[in-house]
Amino acid sequence: MLYPIGIQDFESLRSGDYVYIDKTDKIHALVSSGKYYFLSRPRRFGKSLLVSALEAYLLGKKELFKGLAIDSVEHNWTEYPVLHIDLSGVTYDAKEVLPEVLGQKLSEWEAAYGVTATTDIIGLRFQAVIKAAYEKTGRQVAVLIDEYDKPLIDNLDNPDLQEYYRKTLQGFYSVLKAMDGCIKFGFLTGVTKIGKLSVFSGLNNLRDISMLPQYADICGISEKDLHTYFPESVGELAAANGLTEEQCYEKLAEMYDGYHFCEDTVGMYNPFSLLNTFASNKFREYWFETGTPTFLVKMLKQTDYDIRRIADNDVEIDMDMISGVNDYINDPIPVLYQSGYLTIRSFDEMFGIYSLGFPNMEVRKGFMKMLLACYVPVREKEGNVLISKLYKAVTEGRPEDMMQILEGIFARANYQIQGDSEKDFQYAMYIIFELLGEYVQTEKQTSNGRIDILLQTGDYVYIMEIKTGSSADAALQQIEEKGYARPFAADTRKLFRIGVSFSKENRRIEDWKVVS
Repeated sequence: MLYPIGIQDFESLRSGDYVYIDKTDKIHALVSSGKYYFLSRPRRFGKSLLVSALEAYLLGKKELFKGLAIDSVEHNWTEYPVLHIDLSGVTYDAKEVLPEVLGQKLSEWEAAYGVTATTDIIGLRFQAVIKAAYEKTGRQVAVLIDEYDKPLIDNLDNPDLQEYYRKTLQGFYSVLKAMDGCIKFGFLTGVTKIGKLSVFSGLNNLRDISMLPQYADICGISEKDLHTYFPESVGELAAANGLTEEQCYEKLAEMYDGYHFCEDTVGMYNPFSLLNTFASNKFREYWFETGTPTFLVKMLKQTDYDIRRIADNDVEIDMDMISGVNDYINDPIPVLYQSGYLTIRSFDEMFGIYSLGFPNMEVRKGFMKMLLACYVPVREKEGNVLISKLYKAVTEGRPEDMMQILEGIFARANYQIQGDSEKDFQYAMYIIFELLGEYVQTEKQTSNGRIDILLQTGDYVYIMEIKTGSSADAALQQIEEKGYARPFAADTRKLFRIGVSFSKENRRIEDWKVVS
């Protein structure tokens, strides 16, 4: 079986005999029942392939759809002029970048439809192209815009450039309303809804299908799709990893399933990770191996939101806020949801409250590693090495080595660049032990009267108390006074009490002591 990994062109996919999860019934429904649509989905979830399939359909390329669902319901294969632009693939870091990208595309369209540009105003040039395409072909125009928000999310930390881009895009997109009589269909995609309302100002008939149940599976792979299209692939994967087919399906679901884009709908698998797993016969975190989106790292470093709530799956949000991302510094949850890092777990219809959490193990582990790179002074690819060293020290009963590893990390010079040292240290320790919790039993508590960190292995128990602005002796004293070790009095495992002192002034672990 040929897996279309990285292939976003529908014609190349179909002519190359790659496996294709048939979404053409959704495509037909979109074009036949409406005019302007917006779809938000995470990166590498199949948006670009969907747009390419829409383009092929609107160009009347009937031969590419032979045997697919749309072939039995579409009887009038009409060729429409299609204006397709993809704003990804470029880093928008200077004022001239976006006008250059739009200008090059406009020049391409002007050449195709015999338009001579008489102005530098992007919106007017776009109008002239639409009008010329309509008049030259005698048919209304389809406009497809992929990754509409890329210039905006590239500049989360640059409000001036982001505002400039917002106004530029607003002038470009507003042409859709001005030329409505010449337009057959409009479809726009993006990862987030940043600036959606202001960027599309005036386009009040734009239908957002991102959270509509009938389009919940328009991108991605459902459980039904998995069993329909990939039974042989699952069999090969199971054999390669020493699993039964039932165990293989369970592991695939644990790793890659669980995306819900509307309440009470089927979960969706990440297609990029699933196809890569079948192609390599190995379970890996493929979605994260392609790189962490820069805008998320920037946002998380700026946020005032307690990231520990995210890791604990303790996230609730009002239904009216899940689509809004204007205050992403104070509340990053809508952006994390739209980006695919959180998904809908349940919905309280009475109060209109969504409960959100990680969709699957791949995202949970990848997200924590991303946080590790944000708050702990280790290179992004060094995270596994750090956790491996800590794991060996913990499981081998070497608390001094564990503490020396932690002390060395926070003594690195580049940790000095952190802002709120106490908060960042708390986050860093939390993230480290959250990742370690994948391999040994950990509990992390922050309320008064409870253990800060509790580690348990088959042979050892570690009770750790962390003090800021106080001594390691004071931390050990609290362990004794609060009786944190009492529940383990009859435990045959060896118990270690660890007191840790963190200095806000020096921004590092100042002292630590171990008592066994």
